[in-house]
Amino acid sequence: MCEIDLLNEIRKYQFYAIELNLYLDNFPSNKKAINDYKKISERLDYLITNYEYNFGPLRNFGSASTEDPIAWIAPPWPWENY
Repeated sequence: MCEIDLLNEIRKYQFYAIELNLYLDNFPSNKKAINDYKKISERLDYLITNYEYNFGPLRNFGSASTEDPIAWIAPPWPWENY
């Protein structure tokens, strides 16, 4: 998957995870929503890890696998690669 496609997948899953999280705030005992949230969160983590491995860090709180702890601020930013 190319960088732009991967970023779009990450955005899609981030949106889905946020929406499910908000839904669960109101319906915390909904088992289907809980299971969906777990699946979406796992997929999102996989996508972000894959992106960071191939293209550099997206997160700045020690989650990225990089030798340089401030590499996330180095240009180009992901949206500058269009």
